[in-house]
Amino acid sequence: MPIYVWKGKNSFGEKRKGEIEALDEAGARAQLRRLRIDNPTVKEKPKDIFENIDFFKPKVTGKDIVIFTRQLSTMIDAGLPLVQCLQILGKQQSNATFKKVLLSIQNDVETGTTLADSMRKHPKVFDNLYSNMIEAGELGGILDTILSRLASFKEKAMALQKKIKGAMTYPVICLAISILILIVILVFVIPVFVEMFASMDSALPAVTQLVVDMSDFVKGNIIYILMFGILLFYGIKKIYNTEKGRLKIDAFILKAPVIGQLTRKVAVSKFTRTLSTMLQSGVPILDALQVVARTSGNKIVERAVLRVSESIAEGRPIAEPLEESGVFPNMVVQMINVGESVGALDTMLEKIADFYDEEVDQAVENLTAMIEPFMMVFLGGMIGGLVVAMYLPIFQMAGKI
Repeated sequence: MPIYVWKGKNSFGEKRKGEIEALDEAGARAQLRRLRIDNPTVKEKPKDIFENIDFFKPKVTGKDIVIFTRQLSTMIDAGLPLVQCLQILGKQQSNATFKKVLLSIQNDVETGTTLADSMRKHPKVFDNLYSNMIEAGELGGILDTILSRLASFKEKAMALQKKIKGAMTYPVICLAISILILIVILVFVIPVFVEMFASMDSALPAVTQLVVDMSDFVKGNIIYILMFGILLFYGIKKIYNTEKGRLKIDAFILKAPVIGQLTRKVAVSKFTRTLSTMLQSGVPILDALQVVARTSGNKIVERAVLRVSESIAEGRPIAEPLEESGVFPNMVVQMINVGESVGALDTMLEKIADFYDEEVDQAVENLTAMIEPFMMVFLGGMIGGLVVAMYLPIFQMAGKI
């Protein structure tokens, strides 16, 4: 809704000003009359020129979604009407993008649209998992319970994502610093030694000459090297966006020595946690598997889950196609088989998710512990090797003297 800026005096003759949301100027004046503002000047607030440019819009974060979900659950449980809940949460929202989304959903709900369908109009904010669970909550009359489960699920998913990012950030930063140090040494430090070596009559040692040649190559082709790096990055990104390319890269990641095991454990944790939450919320298993597949984050896992969905549609139990996929560990398959047999699949999936959350924690700790000494040896070896290579001719000359 448009925002109007107003100025006027209250019933005590005191000057007041502010902003107010209304469908039009007449609506704004009507609200001001109810507030007993006399003869106000009202004009529409100028729009920000960057308002419709996605790059400048504030992003809706996972934390925003979790807080909103918790608050909406509490308010509905307290007996407040849904429209009023959305209106209150929308107006108090500090994120302009999220505020606009919530007020749009409020308007849709007021006109008779279901909350789930209203949220589906904003897929960048509320994904399929969220919308489907809200729909199940509306149909079952347990929206407050579903929202509470959603908030807990989102919090655990964010915690898992934070762990993975934390594990990956350290080696990436170390690698970037190593490359930067190497370029600085080759471009700025080595040429100083080269000028000093030029006054020597004797030939340089092979190791020193190799470093000098590397320095000359980097200095002469630094622009092309940077361009190659940028093109390589975007080339890999473009390949990953294709069906075949993503399949090959995701398959390679799953087979990688250390990262592969971590990726597999994260995939199992995410699959079991998401499916458990959706089944507990009353979402049909076939619909739940379709959503789980799309939110898996790995194309190999996605294909395996979709095959599971197709097999279940044919009347087969869930454990058989999971075992055939080769993606899920045998222990997971057996536990799911037991859970399905006793009619407690959702509970068993939750237990598996809890177990694999701990496995991910341990894997992240092991990865960090392994990377730290490796990066120290790599950095020390690289810089130490360059220093020794540069001082070797000086040591040789000192020995001759």
